[in-house]
Amino acid sequence: MKFVIQRVTHATVAIDGKIFSSIDRGFLVLIGVCDTDTAAIADKMIRKLIGLRIFEDADGKTNLALKDVDGQLLLVSQFTLYADCRKGNRPSFIKAGSPQHAQELYDYIIDSCKKEIPVVNTGIFGADMKVSLLNDGPFTIVLDSEEL
Repeated sequence: MKFVIQRVTHATVAIDGKIFSSIDRGFLVLIGVCDTDTAAIADKMIRKLIGLRIFEDADGKTNLALKDVDGQLLLVSQFTLYADCRKGNRPSFIKAGSPQHAQELYDYIIDSCKKEIPVVNTGIFGADMKVSLLNDGPFTIVLDSEEL
């Protein structure tokens, strides 16, 4: 499982030219799932996501987590995080999870995050989405379950 986490001042997802969801201060999280991922792996990733201390405290140090700043989440499924570009110029996506498995885990991640964070918004799994954000910092963290 892969999470690309961007600390944002705001972010939106538009579908068919209309804003579908948005957040203010918080994390935009792009989520990639492979077929070997499980709920236990998702739980580990969620704990790390929720606990990341990458917001500044009063002294300008990155000591505060999402909950400490009343941060919001925008969770977007992104199978292209599993692109394999080793051969040729056309990426292969065979490492990405099957759509059914990926959607089940994506929904699980959403439900789990909603138990911890008051504002959790999403895209639509499999939709053609236009994601806009103002990255704060810029601050981007990549979490890979194989490295945690």
